[in-house]
Amino acid sequence: VFAIFAFATTGGYSGKTHLNFKCPPSEEEQDVSAVFGYPFRLPSYPYNVPLCNGSQTNVTYLQGDFSSSAEFFVCVGVFGFLYCTATLVLYLGFQHVYRQTSRGPIVDLLVTAAFAFLWLVSSSAWGKGLTDVKWATNPTHLAELFKNCEPGESPSMGRLNASVIFGFLNLILWAGNCWFIYKETPFHKDPIQPDAAEGDAAAAKPYP
Repeated sequence: VFAIFAFATTGGYSGKTHLNFKCPPSEEEQDVSAVFGYPFRLPSYPYNVPLCNGSQTNVTYLQGDFSSSAEFFVCVGVFGFLYCTATLVLYLGFQHVYRQTSRGPIVDLLVTAAFAFLWLVSSSAWGKGLTDVKWATNPTHLAELFKNCEPGESPSMGRLNASVIFGFLNLILWAGNCWFIYKETPFHKDPIQPDAAEGDAAAAKPYP
């Protein structure tokens, strides 16, 4: 479930940042909106900036390409969800095949550990990418690039913040699952308690 939330909150995101222009002498306020979204190739999103000399505008683009970290994060989420679905079918419908040999739990352990590592890397990369997206779309930062411009409403980043949180929650869940899967492998053996072993030996010893 957390894997679905992680890639869904990122993959379907669309935001908008606002700038307010006041051109002299009338000081009439003009609201300019810059729309952006997944996969956050910001130079692909143009917006029109008034030149304050009549009705002319200048086409401007947001700066920064953060698609690699976003797409990597979404890709891990999609493949994690698909693997969870496949293993759920295996556990519920083909448990006897899974336990028939030790190969199944070992492969499951290796894949789960690999996904835990991927969640760590992708969540960290996307967390840094999200910080850069916030800076590149911050209306205060954008307003400094133009004359007669004031920052407007900031874009809502709640869904993107949640995606990073869900990413690290997936890391904890997948890392925790490694322990439970490890107990199903031949690498895990319950230690023999000395007292219990001595008690069993004494019980088995015949009386003189």
